[in-house]
Amino acid sequence: MSTEMTCTRLTILTVAGILLQIIGLSIFVFGFFPVKPTLSGVSGSESYRHPLCDPAPNTNESEIHREKLRLLYQESSGISSRYDRLILMVIDGLPGEFVLGKDGQPPWKVWKESMPYTQSLLANGDAIGYHAKAAPPTVTMPRLKAMVSGAIGGFLDVAFNFNTQALLDDNLLGQFLRIGWKMVMLGDETWIKLFPGLFMRHDGVSSFFVKDTVQVDKNVSRHLPNELNNDDWNLLILHYLGLDHVGHTGGRNSPLMASKLKEMDDVVRTMHSRAMVDRSHDQGRTLLIVVSDHGMTENGNHGGSSYEETDSLMLFIGLSSNISDYAGATNTLAFQVDLTPTLALLFGVPIPKNNVGVLVPGTLNSLRDFEQLRALELNSWQLLRLMQAQLPSSFFVGFSCKCFLDGICEGFDSDISECSGDKEKQLICLFRNAAVLHGDWKSKKLTESSSAEDFSRALDAYNAFLKTASEWLASKTTEKPVFLLGLGVSAMLLSCVVCATLFLSLFKEVYNEPKDQVCSLKYLLNLEEVFILAVLLILVVSMGSSSMVEEEHYIWHFMVSTFYLLLLFKTVKSFSFSKGLNSLGEYKIGSIFLLLISGRLLRGWHQGGVNWTYFPDISKWLEQAGGSYVKWIQLISTFLVIGLGLFTLFRRGSKRKCVYIQAFVFSICGFLVMLHAWRYQGDIFGTDNGATVTAKVIYLLLSISAVGGALVLPWSMLNKDESFLAIAGDCLYMIGSAYVLCWCLLQLLLQQPINSGPILLLLIQILVVSFLSSKDVQVNEWVEIAALYYMGMAGHFALGNSNTLATIDVAGAFIGISSHSTILSGILMFMITYASPLLFLLSLVMYIGGKLRKHSHLAHSDTDLGQLLKLKLGFPCLVPLCINSILLTAYTVVLLLMRNHLFVWSVFSPKYLYVCATTVCTYVGVCIVAVTVAYALSVTTFLRSKTQQLVVDS
Repeated sequence: MSTEMTCTRLTILTVAGILLQIIGLSIFVFGFFPVKPTLSGVSGSESYRHPLCDPAPNTNESEIHREKLRLLYQESSGISSRYDRLILMVIDGLPGEFVLGKDGQPPWKVWKESMPYTQSLLANGDAIGYHAKAAPPTVTMPRLKAMVSGAIGGFLDVAFNFNTQALLDDNLLGQFLRIGWKMVMLGDETWIKLFPGLFMRHDGVSSFFVKDTVQVDKNVSRHLPNELNNDDWNLLILHYLGLDHVGHTGGRNSPLMASKLKEMDDVVRTMHSRAMVDRSHDQGRTLLIVVSDHGMTENGNHGGSSYEETDSLMLFIGLSSNISDYAGATNTLAFQVDLTPTLALLFGVPIPKNNVGVLVPGTLNSLRDFEQLRALELNSWQLLRLMQAQLPSSFFVGFSCKCFLDGICEGFDSDISECSGDKEKQLICLFRNAAVLHGDWKSKKLTESSSAEDFSRALDAYNAFLKTASEWLASKTTEKPVFLLGLGVSAMLLSCVVCATLFLSLFKEVYNEPKDQVCSLKYLLNLEEVFILAVLLILVVSMGSSSMVEEEHYIWHFMVSTFYLLLLFKTVKSFSFSKGLNSLGEYKIGSIFLLLISGRLLRGWHQGGVNWTYFPDISKWLEQAGGSYVKWIQLISTFLVIGLGLFTLFRRGSKRKCVYIQAFVFSICGFLVMLHAWRYQGDIFGTDNGATVTAKVIYLLLSISAVGGALVLPWSMLNKDESFLAIAGDCLYMIGSAYVLCWCLLQLLLQQPINSGPILLLLIQILVVSFLSSKDVQVNEWVEIAALYYMGMAGHFALGNSNTLATIDVAGAFIGISSHSTILSGILMFMITYASPLLFLLSLVMYIGGKLRKHSHLAHSDTDLGQLLKLKLGFPCLVPLCINSILLTAYTVVLLLMRNHLFVWSVFSPKYLYVCATTVCTYVGVCIVAVTVAYALSVTTFLRSKTQQLVVDS
């Protein structure tokens, strides 16, 4: 029985390997990033009792009237309520430094002058502001969850941000509803999705249609006068999206930023004067809180963990405080999750069960001494309950209900002790010290012998415990199912072995060598092959360093440039200089120099990564020179892409009508892209309907050109005077050219205008590689395909991408879309982010066509289709699948090893999301290549057999 790999067997094993990889990846992702609360249920009256005391008889609080439940909570808390209503104003994307400055310095003049009323409140002591640190991922939905539940959500919330589900965990709004509050929400519809059916009135707007920077806020403010006059609500939520949209489309320094800040300042003025200063309506005392969900980078994006993205605002207006100077009111730090326990204690509801936040310092200064200590005690008890769920019961031996009541614990003396040892033991010690000092203060208070020092010591002890416990709980990852993680990694390892085995099996057939020699060292002595394998090794090793993950672009650019130098060295070495260079040799050397030059320009276009983005680069120079230069580069790049495209389409000298039609449609698309750049580039907010219509026409024509060409060309390329492989090669070359050129035009439309130059350079690289591969540069086929994959990844970073979520271009995902669509916007966002890898994968169709044409004279007339598909399609497709499989499996193991690393959520986890997306990109690209080549070869074979049959019949 023959053991030779058949085409059917190869297909089945490859699909099985991919499916195994997908299953393993899914198991690992949902095991490593579990999305579940630490404690189930909701907090009730038990939160006012001591955690280790015997619980009170069970009472169903849902059966208690809401007003009675409110009074029960207020009585149990022991803290007087100072406020009747709450206004929560969320300004999406507002960095804290826009209002409060940075490093003790006031905000920039343009920002400060844009919010005069807010700045006057801070200067007069009527407001106190905090730099509220947001946890990554810094996108809206997880941050809103953190503000109302006090819990740091799962990292995969960044994916669920685009498909928000109802929040089932214990949260402030649910607690407010239990005591009978009426709530109104105006703004971002994310609130409505998180809390369906909860709001008495609401008017939601889409948070993802970033082209809308005006109407999206007017829809909120138009309700404001009526709502401020109404007395039927207790909580009013206003979520303004315009500032975030201005950032996405124009960056921090957008010309619209100052006017948008002024608009937000006017809203603050209206609410402060109508709801707080003017008491004519007798609506009760109102607390106004202005917050932001996250900040933004210089280019207006967010999602990562940089200071600019995590620096959000928390501004209390109407809160009685002892702070009277501007510096004290603006130079204070807090965490975003700290808002939850602060509001819960200020408004007399239990702190949500999974809260890890602590009371915002300075917000309770107006309370009496015993109320401040009681608030800190309740916050400590709630965190201790979370600790009980995380720690073994042995840690609490010696503590009893009496210990909580008066600080006297069995086995411990009544003096405070120095806390040392493991973090967990320190936490128990710090809590015990706070309980002892609080009990001591209460006993002295009864005898009226307490002093300010006793109060201060108890206060400091509670703050020390709360700070340490909050940090420990925030960093404590949810227990991961080891079995699932091991199963996921094992499945990916097995998939990697399957892909590698298939590759080696085909390697033997492609190069006609015995299998035992394929794995021998003599085949690894080739310099280019050693280099390609060394790149994989370097990438795998570098993944273990957080700094190398952040600056990964250096590796790709260096490796690709080194490969070009190896090609140059090998090409020069193959020529005899004594006889002089022929024209072909000169073209080869010139082509390699063109690769080196274009690669260097791509490397310098964007200063990528995380740590050195402020360094100058070509894109910054062009933007500083003025928008007109960027526009001209965009127009010139588009014109050159059209010219190169027409040259490529007619390169084979084809005179068929379908080629002329394809060239005509391609030219029309190109000039429409130029028209769009010329007329609508200044309209970055997409307010002109002409831009949307033009973009839709371009989408339609590009789809017809690419898909129509792939379907029609194989039926029109038959030529009796040429061999079967030559016809198939020309056909695939034309289809591949159509794919590549249409993709370049699509990216010229979707990418930021500054990226038009890199798109042209990437196209030049593909055409140069196509020329070199057709002229025999003495490099093995798998090396050329691997080099294409590496060039695609280098181009990915050359377009301004990085391993932080903040570089994802959200604005471009709405070009040609008149209303928000999560699916369409998500697809466009994926296309923009992975423009370069997909471009080089699509170029494989051109590459395969060129190889078929080149080797057409070596093939027999009765070449079997299955054998042809196996060697000319299966082998090229296996190369990127193998490379991606190795990198995916390696980084999965790295992530598993780094699960307790300090930067696991800020560096390694975002990188893993990119690795998963790259895997999807590879699957999509290889699938398109496989379907296209298989279809073209099948049609060509069918037509050849029909032609031969006609010849026989005649």
